[in-house]
Amino acid sequence: MARPLPDIVPIPWPPGAASPPEATEAALERAATLLADGGLVAIPTATVYGLAADALDADAVDRIFAAKGRPADNPLIVHVADTAMARGLAARWPDAAARIAAAHWPGPVTVVVPRGRRIPDVVTAGGGTVALRCPAQPVVRRLIAKLGRPLAAPSANRSTRLSPTTAGHVLDALGNRVDLILDGGPCRCGIESTVVDCSVEPPRILRPGPLARETLEATVGGPVTQGPVVEGPVTQGPAADGRAPESGATPPRSPGLARRHYAPQTPLEIATDAAARVAALVRDGRRIAWLTARTTDPQVRGLAGSREVIVVPMPEDPVAFAACLYATLHAVDRRGLDRVIIDAPPAEERWRAIADRLSRAAAKPAG
Repeated sequence: MARPLPDIVPIPWPPGAASPPEATEAALERAATLLADGGLVAIPTATVYGLAADALDADAVDRIFAAKGRPADNPLIVHVADTAMARGLAARWPDAAARIAAAHWPGPVTVVVPRGRRIPDVVTAGGGTVALRCPAQPVVRRLIAKLGRPLAAPSANRSTRLSPTTAGHVLDALGNRVDLILDGGPCRCGIESTVVDCSVEPPRILRPGPLARETLEATVGGPVTQGPVVEGPVTQGPAADGRAPESGATPPRSPGLARRHYAPQTPLEIATDAAARVAALVRDGRRIAWLTARTTDPQVRGLAGSREVIVVPMPEDPVAFAACLYATLHAVDRRGLDRVIIDAPPAEERWRAIADRLSRAAAKPAG
């Protein structure tokens, strides 16, 4: 007999209210009970929806990997209620992590630190570091506090696919693979957190996100390095505490580093001359969605008149662009089109996280 679809339960907490409404409190109690019993609960964060399990229960974390179809060598981010909980999960709390947490937690930044003994191997892919984050939503922190244990919570989608930014996206992606979906409305940031490796000197951004490099450098009082937009196969140095997985391979210290990731089902291309590329595809009889901020451009207007082209206006500001990117791609995926064309983002630091996500979404599948 097939499992039923999960309930989607709203969890509002009006701004300024000292505590959530009774219905939200009851939903959190229900979620905490499911998590304590080894279940999976989809939770909203400011970035994307996460698929949460008790991070200290290896069997429950295994269910995350099974539900997502996620490779076992891809580590998870652990969500905590506060800095005290984070420090209890680390073997060492570097100064850079302390400064970032003090300045930007709760918020969309993850710190990678030497792993404490309480963290199961499955969470870190056997590596010697753990990625920790304190989410911005007070309702999620309240859930973690009710459980009294941290939550492992990667994005609530199938592996390599678009991240979910609404509860509906989670249901579409995972169906009955999840036990409960907590609905906190659309995610504000729209892309995944910035991940900073604080176990090395100087700290290094492993995955760009909402918190920019210049902000982090001001926070830590020194340089912060950064890798290329797409690294491909991840090869990192030894774990901070000297441990390595039994296989001898060093696992990545952050999720989101695979060459193909965050991808819609419709093939996506990044174009420096999008108008020419769209026109060529239309001549070949293809049906296209064109995501562009250049809606007043005569070339865009001309192609928008074609029945084969859906022009989707996108914001010119990178923060607003990120907030709507995944939701837009989810909507486009339902149209049964042949291709998504998107204007190449500006080669500027403030667009770096967008460029990272688009580069991985446009990468061809392996094999």
